[in-house]
Amino acid sequence: MSVASEPLKTPQSAQPPSRPRTQEPTEPWEPPLSVRQVLALERVLAGEPEVVAGAGQLDRPVRWVHVAEAADVGVMLTGGEMVLTTGVLLAGDEDKQVEYVRSLHRAEAAALVLGLGRAFPTPPDAMRRAAERCGLPMIVLHRPFPFAELTEEVQSRLVRRKFAAVSLSEAVRTALTALITAGAPLQALLDEVAQHSACPVVVTNLAHRVLATAGERPAVDDVLRDWERIARQAGGSEGDGWIRAELGGRGERWGLIVLCGYRGDTATGRLLADRAAEALVLHRMLGGNAGCSWEEQSAQSLLTDLVGGAVPARQLLPRARAAGLPVNRRTFVPLVVRDGEPAELDRLLRLLGLSGLVAELAEGATAVLLSLARDQDADALTAHFAARLRAQPAAHRTVVAAADPRTAWEEVPAGLREARHVAEAVADSAAVLDLPAVVRLKDVHLRGLIRLLRDDPHVQSFAERELDGLLRRGADDLLSVLRTYLATGRNKSRTAQLHHVSRPALYRRLEAIQTRLGVDLDDFEQAASVHIALLAHDAQQE
Repeated sequence: MSVASEPLKTPQSAQPPSRPRTQEPTEPWEPPLSVRQVLALERVLAGEPEVVAGAGQLDRPVRWVHVAEAADVGVMLTGGEMVLTTGVLLAGDEDKQVEYVRSLHRAEAAALVLGLGRAFPTPPDAMRRAAERCGLPMIVLHRPFPFAELTEEVQSRLVRRKFAAVSLSEAVRTALTALITAGAPLQALLDEVAQHSACPVVVTNLAHRVLATAGERPAVDDVLRDWERIARQAGGSEGDGWIRAELGGRGERWGLIVLCGYRGDTATGRLLADRAAEALVLHRMLGGNAGCSWEEQSAQSLLTDLVGGAVPARQLLPRARAAGLPVNRRTFVPLVVRDGEPAELDRLLRLLGLSGLVAELAEGATAVLLSLARDQDADALTAHFAARLRAQPAAHRTVVAAADPRTAWEEVPAGLREARHVAEAVADSAAVLDLPAVVRLKDVHLRGLIRLLRDDPHVQSFAERELDGLLRRGADDLLSVLRTYLATGRNKSRTAQLHHVSRPALYRRLEAIQTRLGVDLDDFEQAASVHIALLAHDAQQE
């Protein structure tokens, strides 16, 4: 398993993305201890501190406090230290003073604190100028001050922060492991990470396409609305809390998890991102979500929300764009395919060079949302897609239902619902109907109307009354023959062929049907009445 985390880098020529709206953390968090915060401590204020250089760098994080009088202290540092000194070994030698400051700068010290006294009764100009040139905060203390008290105060605060970060990391690991053990879906894991990090969480593939998100919806929408720019810049700077961890295993990278605008210190954010990445990798390796890829889950969630209509289409637009679907100045073609494998449909889209999303809406029904350039022939490309699909082996029962092309994103949900309605209207009779390669609302005629009315109590009573002679006696074989006979326009030869029976055998079954129903199927009106009742009955069974 390979998991590595790092702050997202921002190209020098680009501005970092703005911080998204954030949610309240589940537990109080403390920001990193900065030079400014150390100077605000009560014990430090007693020493009357004065910033004499590097005032613009006071928000530097303090990793440790080090008391040192040695002139070569820089070689002992590892970065982030606040160095306390009286300068007794530097007095009277400006060259040593300048080199001392430069050595601290090279060691990436957080700040220099000089206690004024016998060695330096006033701030030394040489040190002050050198610190200003290096951008190193230099603070002088005008009153005698026991360095031990400051060291103890700061070290204890830093240790508490470190312990809190480790505790948070372990709490996240435990919670995520419990979810994986319980077979929880990917979304549950991300929701847990978002709760602990108190910021939007985004999972992407290596092409920066968003596969899943978590966090408070307004904050997530803020991130997705600007995701194209964020992805181009490979994220925000460390100071803005954009922290990522790579997802991968067995020598292969396949995604990223990003904490977007994390408000805590970077080290804690890295721990959280690493714990989350480890859990997501394990979840994927164990086959979470019944083998459904994260790309498929992302498309399924988006298309299901579009069809459901509970979320306005305009609010789903950032998710669609972040998922890689072209949405600007496009023509959208909503399709629903019956008896088509989602993986095969997605493969066919790529083979034909078409942009779109594919997701299974229900068993046997897969939604396909094509996104075409405005100058492309939507009808021709849809027909070509359907022809290639139906030309594949074992695709004789496949039905491609389509709504008319839409040029406005807000019209896509209605189009998907229309395509689903058309697909359901011909689902049971696709094998016996003479359907075009792409079935539209105008092709379903009476079937479409009956499906719209199927829940009407009067229609239900009508169907039961007309078919009572067959329904009450459980004559499923006769119902099947009747369904085929009426769907083929009362073509006896075709019905016999489809049911693999001889013409005389078919005549006997038709006679039995007419006897039980008390109708004459040669009479157009009576046959039409039975046909409508059968369509209503079938629609009610779905």
